Parts: sequence; C-alpha cells; structure tokens
Amino acid sequence: MTAPGRPRLHLLGGAVSIVLGEGLFFPTGLLTVAFLTRRLGPEGYGLLVLAMAPVLWVEWSIAALFARATVKLTGDAGDWRPLGAGIVRVHLVIGAAAAALLALAAGPLAALLGEPALAGYLRLFSLDVPLLALIHAHRGLLVGAGGYRQRGLASACRWTARLLLIVTLVGLGLSVEGAILGSIGASLVELAVLRGYVRPPLLGRAPMAVAGLWTYATPLFLSTVSLRLVDRLDLFMLRLLGVGVDGVGAYGAAQNLALAPRVFSLALSSLVLASLSHAQRAGDHRVAAGLVRDAQRATVVLLPLAATAAGAAPEIVSLLLGPVYAASAGTLAVLLPGAVAAVSLSVTAVLLTAAGRPGWTVPLAWAMLPLAGAGHLLAIPRAGPLGAAIVTSGCTLLGAAAGMWLVRRAWAVAPPAATAVRSLALAAGTYLVAAAWPTPGVWVLLKLAALAGAVAVGFVLLGEVRLGDLLPAWRAIARRPGLGDLAGSD
Repeated sequence: MTAPGRPRLHLLGGAVSIVLGEGLFFPTGLLTVAFLTRRLGPEGYGLLVLAMAPVLWVEWSIAALFARATVKLTGDAGDWRPLGAGIVRVHLVIGAAAAALLALAAGPLAALLGEPALAGYLRLFSLDVPLLALIHAHRGLLVGAGGYRQRGLASACRWTARLLLIVTLVGLGLSVEGAILGSIGASLVELAVLRGYVRPPLLGRAPMAVAGLWTYATPLFLSTVSLRLVDRLDLFMLRLLGVGVDGVGAYGAAQNLALAPRVFSLALSSLVLASLSHAQRAGDHRVAAGLVRDAQRATVVLLPLAATAAGAAPEIVSLLLGPVYAASAGTLAVLLPGAVAAVSLSVTAVLLTAAGRPGWTVPLAWAMLPLAGAGHLLAIPRAGPLGAAIVTSGCTLLGAAAGMWLVRRAWAVAPPAATAVRSLALAAGTYLVAAAWPTPGVWVLLKLAALAGAVAVGFVLLGEVRLGDLLPAWRAIARRPGLGDLAGSD
C-alpha cells in the first residue's frame, strides 16, 4: 500500500511544478495587458476582448468535453500509449470542426454586436481553436501519465512566447491582428514542446481505445460549457444592454487581471484527478479522502491573496492599465472573490468526476446560467459594469458553496471549515492593510509581495501549512524533466 504522505507530496510537488509554469501567465499576462491597453486604446482593446470571448468559450468547451476525461482514463490505465492516438485524433477533428463553425458564425455575430470589424478578427482567431484542442489532448496525456514537470515547462514556454510575439507584432504596427497572431504563435510553441514528450500519431490509422471517453465527456461538457457561459455572459450582456465598446474594453481588462487565481485551478484540477485515479486504482481509500480534503483546502487558502489584490485594486489598475481605466478598479475588486470561487467549482467538478459522478455538476451549472442572465438584466441598467461584476461573482460564490455540499455527499468528506475561518481572518486583515497602505507606482508590487509573504507566514503560524512537507516536494520537482519519467514511456 502507498504511504499516506507520498501521494499528497507527489500532488504538492506536481502542483508547484505546474504553478511555476502556469504562474508565468501572471507576470507575462500583466505586461501583455498593460502593453495592449495602452497601444490599442479602449476601443481597440474592446474589439480584441470581444474577439477573444467566443474563441475562448469554444476552446474551453472542447477542453470541457475531453480534458478531464482524458486525465481520468489515462490515470486509470497508467499507460498513455494505447489511448494517445485515439484521444489526439478526436481532439483534432472536433477542433477543426469548431474552428470552421466559428468562422462561419463570425459575420452574424459581428452584426449582432454592431462591430463589422469583429468578423475578420474572429475568422483569424479561429485558427487557434484546433491548435489548442491538440494542446489539451497532450496536456491530459502528460498529467494522466504523471508528467507534471513536463506540463509545467510547456506552459512556461507558452506564456513567454506569447508576450514576446504580441509585443513584437503589435509593435510592428499589426494592431489587433498582431495580438491575435501572437496568441496563435504561442499555441504553436507550446504544442511543439508537448510533442517533445508525448508523440501520438496525428495522421494515419490508430486504435480508438477511447470508448470510456464519452461516459465522462458528455456531462462534463454540459456543465463546464454552462459555467464558461456564466463567466463570459457579462461581456456580451454589457454590450447588448448599451454599454459602449470602450466600456466593454475596460471591463474586459479588469476581467483579465482577475484571471490570476485561475492559474492555480489549471495546476490543481488535473493533478487532483490524476492522483485520485491512481489512489483508487491502488484501492487506497484513506489516501483518496486525504487528497479530497487537501484539494478543497487549497482553494480556500487563495482567499487572502485575492483579498490583498482587491485592497490594492486602484493602484494595480493605475500601474498596469493607466489612468484611462481607473473606473475598472472597483470591478476588479469585485471580480477577484468570484475568481477564487471559480477555482473551487473547477475542483468540485474534478472531485465528482473521480467519484464516478460527473453528472452531478450539470444541474448545478444549469441553475447558475439563468440566475446570472436574470441578474445581469436587472443589475447592468442600474449599476453598469460594476453590477455585472457583482452578479458574476455572486453567482459563482453560490455555485461554489453548493459544489462543496455535493462533494460532501459524494465522498463523505466535510468541507474545510477550520481552514475557511483562518483564511477569512487573514483575508480581512490583508484587505484592510492593502487598502490603507498607499503605494504609488511600482511600489504596489513590493506591497503585494510583502503581504503575500505575510499570508504565508500566517498560515504557518496557524498550523495550516507544515514546513516539513515543502522540502520533499521541492526535491521531487528539482530533477530535470524527461520522457523517461512518464508511465508507459519507452
């Protein structure tokens, strides 16, 4: 039997590896947003945001259809090779079909939103859809096979390439098209790195050993697509209810800044699913229950960091976006708690999938969507972008609470109440300090770093984090990643 601490340390080490890679999204993404908002202006950036929204929704829909199912099946099997060719083939076919449909819908969607230029941007951006579909397939195979460090390295290459390509192409005068081409180029870079580790054939005949894929794919697709609609509904409702494209651009800029907690979601969700699959395959139910508790705790401890950023929102917006976007500060502060709740919802879907109950997420997601729609209809005419942010965060927080109740039913593991109390106490303190401590210009970065360090020390002093667990996890990720680390590799 596996030692109780080993899978949890393996999970922690894997999470750190992927957070280090995906975490580059935060500095590179902030620099990208700061560059684009100034270079494109509110109107140009608003068009980019409107072009990104449907493309990201399609890409995340494909990921919702297969990503977690891929990790689950690969983790259960322990060998990615018999599944790899079929899984990659399915992703490629559906990605290409989705890109074609998006290109066809570009004209009508641009007409609906009253922005004719949007059609060309959408058709160009649709080229990214099959690339990201292939990326999600390779990511799932890597994580399911235990290639956490390789997954982190690929993400690091993506975010670095994205920043460099966008700055270069937009700087050459390509404007919105340059930003889109930079994103597509970054996808090509990540795909090349991933295929350096796993190379299932893209063409030719291959065994389609993926019958179980649809068992998990269908309910996860329905729920995740609905949740992504909740995330992006605010942008379209703002435009449809009369907010100008510059206002949508300002809201989109705040929304992009609030994506930072979701980097942790990308690291945690697939890792938890793979680790739980391995524990269940070994029949170690005690370890599985411990992993469920740790996964829920990990989402709750993000609250103080989100509260710190919310308290410093005016300074963050001023530094990164400029004075033109000053009104986005309140929107950012409201969106941040909802971003943490979205991480919790993502983890909930993973835990229910590992428990063999992926369909439980469907009614939860479907209940949130009309609630968000009705809320926007009431709030946006009265409070504008701030009302949209309140509705989005409020619906997501309610969904996260309901999700924890579902996890308790599925796993008989209680939500981490003690962790929540400690996190809320630290969140209140850091929010007040961040809001009351004036730090103009780049000094806000020092404030954020200092308060993040204070949060870490607070969790250690409160007994939430044990220092003894961190050194073994660091040793686990310090080795050079190689193909030989993967289950089923040659």
